[in-house]
Amino acid sequence: MWGKIVLFLKEHHQVALHVACGDITNVELDDRNLTVKVEDGMLANLLADGKREIENALRWQGLDLSFKVEILAKEISPQEQDIAKLQKLVGDYLIVKGVN
Repeated sequence: MWGKIVLFLKEHHQVALHVACGDITNVELDDRNLTVKVEDGMLANLLADGKREIENALRWQGLDLSFKVEILAKEISPQEQDIAKLQKLVGDYLIVKGVN
């Protein structure tokens, strides 16, 4: 179903939404809603702005569903937590090298 939505967006020249939706894998479906779960705030905003077009794509498939975007909390690694603590302690004196 999600692949058909992406195809609909492409065919209707919704290029930004088409590209954004192409990488989404965390999708839930219930009786009334299609919920997409994403971590990126900018992606969430783009999807929320394109809600009408995505719901049109759902109706095109004969589905009367509401589209919702859920922002997932980003997991912070122990290393990132340590760096944040050090930055609070030493401020601009901390230089981090070789962090992925």
